Amino acid sequence: MHAYVDQSKHLQHAFYLKHYINLHHALSFALHRSRSQFEHINLTISQMAFTNIIKPIMLLLVLSLANNTPCEAQLSSTFYDRSCPNALRTIRTAIRTSISRERRMAASILRLHFHDCFVQGCDASILLDDGPGIISEKNALPNKGSVRGYEVIEAAKSEVEKLCPGVVSCADVLTVAARDASEMVGGPSWTVKLGRRDSTTASLAQAETGLPSFKAPLDSLISTFSDNGLSARDMVALSGAHTIGQAQCFSFHDRIYNNGSDVDAGFASTRRRGCPINDSNEKLAPLDLVTPNSFDNNYFKNLIQKKGLLESDQVLFSGGSTDDIVREYSNNPSKFKSDFAAAMVKMSEIRPLTGQEGVIRRICGALP
Repeated sequence: MHAYVDQSKHLQHAFYLKHYINLHHALSFALHRSRSQFEHINLTISQMAFTNIIKPIMLLLVLSLANNTPCEAQLSSTFYDRSCPNALRTIRTAIRTSISRERRMAASILRLHFHDCFVQGCDASILLDDGPGIISEKNALPNKGSVRGYEVIEAAKSEVEKLCPGVVSCADVLTVAARDASEMVGGPSWTVKLGRRDSTTASLAQAETGLPSFKAPLDSLISTFSDNGLSARDMVALSGAHTIGQAQCFSFHDRIYNNGSDVDAGFASTRRRGCPINDSNEKLAPLDLVTPNSFDNNYFKNLIQKKGLLESDQVLFSGGSTDDIVREYSNNPSKFKSDFAAAMVKMSEIRPLTGQEGVIRRICGALP
């Protein structure tokens, strides 16, 4: 495709150059034969004639320069319609198979996509394993031992590779997988724009500092999301993904044992039974006790009742600027789902690699 574009540009340049030369010869010939006539024309008419001659030449030069200016590649929902028409169906089948085996995997894939996009953009950098010149983002504190689903994306990519080798990026596979995971557990669906390419680098440092902490205050959350082009409303909507999935005890231990005023006493007591003070901090607990495997708006109802599991959840409803959004979503599940879908689209378009940038990895965990 790119070779065709380059060839087309060269033909256009040749066309313009040919007509410029022909025009130049014609003008020179006419001026030579009619020099004596031109001597009797006043300056004003000469200037007008010169302008009329120069205008088409300048237009040709501008067009030529415009054709030399690189055009930023755009994501498109039809990107693979010709090059790999069955890609999305193949990814969907693989994701559905995985989630049917373990429903929790839906939350894991959504989180994997989120942790990818907030570090270097949506470029599948989180999928890279340690290797020459690569220190994997999987080793970062926010990811290690908690982010999962790598093998699910690798399996989906492997199936797509059988159909269209070297065509569909891992970044696009992960983006489509997140959409399919949401839909699989009752969440919204949305149109995914495609055409991302895969990074050749990973950033452990960015993964350590660029992802929001489970203890982050509201202003920090708003700032982190804003740095990635997402609004406070986007942030609250995306946080609603915590309506499904589980968290490790260490991530909310302080909240349920410190008897703070922002936690319901009965809720804290129930959660302490699931996470004894001297037990393993890696033990899992559902983020939403009521409907832990269904994508609904119960997460926001929990926040209003001071039953948010993580500190970074409860701060969304703590007398701050996002209280009204939480109330709105708790009362209007359709609005939550539509806003969640819109925010996922925005998040999936954070600093993508397109055109000639990056590569298409055939194995998501390794560079070509």
